[in-house]
Amino acid sequence: MDFQTIAAVAFIAALTIFLLLKRKNLDTKQIIPYFLYFSMYRTRLGLKFMDAMAKRYRKLVVYIGYFGVFIGFMGMAVISYALVSNIFMLFTKPESTPGVGLVLPFKAKGVFFVPFFYWIIAIFVIAVVHEFSHGLIARAHNLKVKSSGFAFLGLVIPIIPAAFVEPDEKELKKRPHKQQLSVFAAGPFSNIAAAFLFVAIASFVLAPLASAVIEPNGVKVTDYVKGKDSFPAENAGIKIGEIINKVDGQETPYVDNLSSALRSKKPDDLVSVKTDRSSYQLRLAKNPENESMAYLGAYLEQSTKIKDNIREAYGGFLPNSLIWLYGLFVILVILNFGIGLFNLVPIGPLDGGRMLQLALHKFFDREKGDRYWHYIGIFFLALIFINIAAGFVR
Repeated sequence: MDFQTIAAVAFIAALTIFLLLKRKNLDTKQIIPYFLYFSMYRTRLGLKFMDAMAKRYRKLVVYIGYFGVFIGFMGMAVISYALVSNIFMLFTKPESTPGVGLVLPFKAKGVFFVPFFYWIIAIFVIAVVHEFSHGLIARAHNLKVKSSGFAFLGLVIPIIPAAFVEPDEKELKKRPHKQQLSVFAAGPFSNIAAAFLFVAIASFVLAPLASAVIEPNGVKVTDYVKGKDSFPAENAGIKIGEIINKVDGQETPYVDNLSSALRSKKPDDLVSVKTDRSSYQLRLAKNPENESMAYLGAYLEQSTKIKDNIREAYGGFLPNSLIWLYGLFVILVILNFGIGLFNLVPIGPLDGGRMLQLALHKFFDREKGDRYWHYIGIFFLALIFINIAAGFVR
């Protein structure tokens, strides 16, 4: 096992020991008894800071919260459409990628792999931003926040850490719908806003610095495209991790160069591919989405190396640290945006589900609204399970 995997195993072991030691102080809800559960460990961390911020910037926070409601419903429409569209693609185009998957620091089928240190930092940032925003909006409306704390989703052993704040639910239900909506929307809205902030930092600060110290050295094969039959890259024996440098003698330092070289070819053309390890002859396939275009059948990403003059001047540590930091911000963008949107799926316990329930109460009587809400929740829960399952069976 590599260092990141060892660190992930050590973290889960430490988390398991912590839960065993604190089991009397945990509020655990058994979803599937002793198999799937959710545990909360209550504290009062951050509550004084929430109070201070809400008191100092009350009007601004309230207005931002109401704007978050608009963004929340827009995001709900986007993620709902994406889930329905993705299910259609899964059934009509077998090579399509599932739109939902588990985000874990382990490489496994059906899992969106994130290296452990990126994963744990991103989970911490996402949870703190999300839950602090819920608490801040609640306090801006003078709603009591009873506690904050840590939460853990367990699958036999604790796997995914999280955080929470706990507004007074009884008091919250008595407030006008717009106040309740702003509290529910605050978490997803803050994650989406954080994603745009991280995009700005990565684009205008880190990317220029990174481009000054690294240069392209080809296109890396990160995985094979799966379908009924294997595709040319896999058939030719190109290994995952190899870096493509040339196609028919044409250098391909950038992904765009490789894409351009392939666009000039036709299905069934025989091409030579040179990588950093070997050379291959392969016959291109038809693109499943456009049969007139040639297809390699591999997932690709830009590969880079530290410039020789930079390595000579600064060694490897500083440039590699900068590249690592840039990679972290890319992950923060992806996960903040993805998890922010996912929280807007109209399913019961998620923020999107609670927002939809309030909206249905507004347009229908409470009983009818809850009935529609129940059916909608089951529908989207089924879509999510199908997406996750598709990732494991493909």
